[in-house]
Amino acid sequence: QNTVRTRTFFALQQAFGEIHLLDLSENYDFAAVRVGLQSFNSDFRGFVFNDINLGARVFGNWGNNRYQYNIAGFDMREKDTNSELNSFDDRGQEVMIANFFWQDFLWKGYTAQWSFLANLDHGGTHYDQHGNLVRPGPIGTVREHDVHAYYLGWAGDGHIGRVNVTHAFYEVFGHDDFNGLAGQPVDINAQMAALEVSYDRDWVRYKGSFYYASGDHNPEDGTATGFDTILDNPNFSGGPFSYWARQGFNLGGTSVNLKQRNSLVPNLRSSKTEGQANFVNPGVFIFGLGAEIEVTPKLRSFINANYIYLADTDPIQTALLANQVANDMGWDFSIGFQYRPLLTDNIIISAGFGALLPGSGFMDIYQSNTDLVAGFDRTDLRGQVDDFLYSALIAITLTY
Repeated sequence: QNTVRTRTFFALQQAFGEIHLLDLSENYDFAAVRVGLQSFNSDFRGFVFNDINLGARVFGNWGNNRYQYNIAGFDMREKDTNSELNSFDDRGQEVMIANFFWQDFLWKGYTAQWSFLANLDHGGTHYDQHGNLVRPGPIGTVREHDVHAYYLGWAGDGHIGRVNVTHAFYEVFGHDDFNGLAGQPVDINAQMAALEVSYDRDWVRYKGSFYYASGDHNPEDGTATGFDTILDNPNFSGGPFSYWARQGFNLGGTSVNLKQRNSLVPNLRSSKTEGQANFVNPGVFIFGLGAEIEVTPKLRSFINANYIYLADTDPIQTALLANQVANDMGWDFSIGFQYRPLLTDNIIISAGFGALLPGSGFMDIYQSNTDLVAGFDRTDLRGQVDDFLYSALIAITLTY
């Protein structure tokens, strides 16, 4: 009813207890358990699960800290629609994670990780705080459904000689007992791969990156081959400064999103925090070049350029009833700065700017018909897509 509106929301975001179970060596190899609202990142870059939620976790190390492990289970809480902070309501979703780290695997300075994740989402019907249906996703045939997805992953981070390497590969399988876009139950079989290679020269790190999430070529069959995450928050291809990574895009006037904010995956999902994973989606290729520059000991700069190309547009054509959508999403450019005035992480000031130069596929999704139609009002003045989309941010992090 008004042009100015405020909302207030209180959340208990972190609250946990930790018990030290035992020491395994004189070098403080140990085992411990932590229970409560806690943060957890399932891999080095947050590709599949990176969240704060209610869970229990057993963790520890051995072999002079060469090996580390986590076994965790989360009873997910419903998120507030606006702040995305935790509420006290049960989400009807369980997430189980087990991972294992091996330092100096094959090469000194390189750490390998193997992981297993299970997402058991019982769905139900849920409306967000604005009255919008988010479960089940309002796309295709709308029906309550359960999603059981299981991830097997191999990731690595470190350096091999002078070359820095970060990589990840995930295979996800399972079953969605009714996918709305497919209009039937589907078996899940999808993949994700990421690679970043960098080289340090003096105070500059030069980077090249590649990200791939598989798409679904036949959205109406019984196999879902589009990769989706559980609750991701990746730091990759420009991270929080990238327009593509940071922004969420609605899918051409539908009630679902082409992609979620703080994500790389175009998954046609209603909401990253309140919606369900959708494995009938277009997938994506992202090719990137960038640099990290130590301007001073207190100031670091980040520069990235990415080209974004959808793996398969058939799910978008099915959702929009369109006969042609190109794969080219466009070019993503970003620059960011991180300033630590105390030379510690107690105060971090971040600022950045990101821009997207839309490609032909982006325009196919978002522009309406601009051809003149006899007997109707002019349409050539509406439905145009801006050729320069941008966002800026300033964030201050205080840690004590």
